[in-house]
Amino acid sequence: MSADSTSAGSTRPVVTIRDLRKSFGEREVLKGIDVQVHAGEVVCVIGPSGSGKSTLLRCVNLLEQPTSGTVELLGAEVTDPDVDIDRVRTHVGMVFQQFNLFSHRTVLDNCTMAQRTVLRRSRAEAERVALANLERVGLADRARAMPAQLSGGQQQRVAIARALSMDPQLMLFDEPTSALDPELVGDVLGVMRDLADAGMTMIVVTHEMAFAREVGDRVVFMDDGQVVEDGAASQVIGAPREERTRTFLQRVLDPTHRHDTARASGAPAQG
Repeated sequence: MSADSTSAGSTRPVVTIRDLRKSFGEREVLKGIDVQVHAGEVVCVIGPSGSGKSTLLRCVNLLEQPTSGTVELLGAEVTDPDVDIDRVRTHVGMVFQQFNLFSHRTVLDNCTMAQRTVLRRSRAEAERVALANLERVGLADRARAMPAQLSGGQQQRVAIARALSMDPQLMLFDEPTSALDPELVGDVLGVMRDLADAGMTMIVVTHEMAFAREVGDRVVFMDDGQVVEDGAASQVIGAPREERTRTFLQRVLDPTHRHDTARASGAPAQG
């Protein structure tokens, strides 16, 4: 089945990752990952820095070439050397930590360029789609602005609108709020919550535990390049089975805990 023929109603997983491994030189970053994502699911990937979360996400659409293992994306095995990866990628939107907008182009231009060059839409059609998606993220009135005239949160919402303008079947988010000031995070998460409510299939690498618990259907906890725990969001965050998961969540949800423990024992707190 091709990416073009895969529908949201299909029972076939949208993403299937099998025994995925990735090394950078001698350092193995991913150590045999197995994950599936079905249509309409929101899967949040959490874990400490350096656990391989972003590398996993970048391997899904081959921004990073896996060392071994397979990735099936929308019915196509993207790790097959003969696959037309550019065609598959047209069905996948990706939003990065940094906004990656073209600074010399207006918001509207940023949201129409790929439509016109990749999807071959006319300028009028591309602008209609772009404006509809800018409206969706609450920024239709900033269509003629330059990126430098926007806050970081607004720029990230433009990046989401740009991705949505390609009519993706899958959205990948790589810590989309990590570069934002705290007061700007809510607007971006609100847009992502709306996408989830509309049934968009999403993989979200995030450190926002409240979002993962409330919006995620499943949570995958990674540590040291491995999936330690994978289950319903309420279970993984609310009642984790694995000690490594519990330790991580305790530190994230109560960041003063380890410092209090260290002071009580007379040991120096580790940064």
